[in-house]
Amino acid sequence: MSATFTFTASDQEASYRLDQLLRERFPQFSRARLQEWIRSGAVKVAGQPSRPSHVVRAGEVIEVEPAEPAPLRATPEDIPLTVLYEDDDLVAIDKPAGMVVHAGAGVAGGTLVNALLGRFQALSGVGGELRPGIVHRLDRYTTGVLLVAKNDHAHRNLAAQFAGRQVEKIYLTLVHGRVKNETGRIEKPIARDPVRRARMTARLEDGRAAWSEYQVVRRFRNFTLLRVRIGTGRTHQIRVHLSSIGHAVAGDRLYGAPAEVAGMPPLGRYFLHSHRIRFHQPTTGEEVTVESPLPAELEDWMAQLPTL
Repeated sequence: MSATFTFTASDQEASYRLDQLLRERFPQFSRARLQEWIRSGAVKVAGQPSRPSHVVRAGEVIEVEPAEPAPLRATPEDIPLTVLYEDDDLVAIDKPAGMVVHAGAGVAGGTLVNALLGRFQALSGVGGELRPGIVHRLDRYTTGVLLVAKNDHAHRNLAAQFAGRQVEKIYLTLVHGRVKNETGRIEKPIARDPVRRARMTARLEDGRAAWSEYQVVRRFRNFTLLRVRIGTGRTHQIRVHLSSIGHAVAGDRLYGAPAEVAGMPPLGRYFLHSHRIRFHQPTTGEEVTVESPLPAELEDWMAQLPTL
C-alpha cells in the first residue's frame, strides 16, 4: 500500500487516543500494526509525527501512509518443548507461559510453531504455512495442554471434534473474591469490546454464543480456585466470563484484576491453566485424556495465600 489517506477528526472522534481512532478507521489492521505505523512516522497529525497515546482533538487533520509489514515466515527454532502425549497422528504439548502459539502482529519468532518445526519433521498443512499443525490455541500467558496435528487427516478430524463440541476442555483458574456457589454456569455471548479493542466483552447481545461451567476446588481468604469446563472456544472466554460475574482471574489486569496483591509477590502472569483435554484419537477412535499439572510457579504463589 502506497496511497496516503487524509481525514479530519470529527467531534465524535475527539478525545480518542490516536491508535484507537486509527483502529476505528482501519479495522482491517491490528492495533499493533497501527502503532508501528505511528512510531515509524507513517502517521502525521497536523503535519507532524505523533505518538500512539496522543489525544485527538476535533478538526485535527490526520495523514496515514500505510506501510506493508515484513513478510512472516515460519522457520524452525531450537526451543525446548515438553511433550505430554504423542502418537502417529498428533502430539500434546505442555505450553509454557509467555509463548505465543504462532507468528502475528509484533511477533515474528520464538513461537510454539517455531519450536514445533524445530522438533518435528512432519506437521499438518491444513492451517497454512504460518500455522502448521495448529488445531486450537491458548492465550499467550495461559499454560497447559495444547494439541498439534502431525498430518492433514488428524487435523481435520480434531478440528471437527472441536467444532462439534466433542472435546472436553478443563481449566484451573484462581479468581479474586469468594465465589458464592459451589458450582455454576455462565452463558453469555462474547464480542470484541467496541472501545478497548484489545479486550472482549460479555456485555453485548450480538456476540457469539459461549458457555462456561465452574466448580469450586479450594477456597482462600480472598480468592477461589476453580475448575472450569468450556463448551465453546471464544477468545479470552474464561477470563471474560469470570470477570463478568465479578471474579477476575488473578493477575489478569486486562479484565479488572489489581496490579498487586497485598503481602504477595508479583504473579507475573494471569492464573489460568489448561489442565485436561479429552478427545478421540483421529484414526482409532479411542478416547484419549491428556493432563498437565499446575505449573510450579502457580502452585508456589497459591501456597502463600491466606486460608480461611
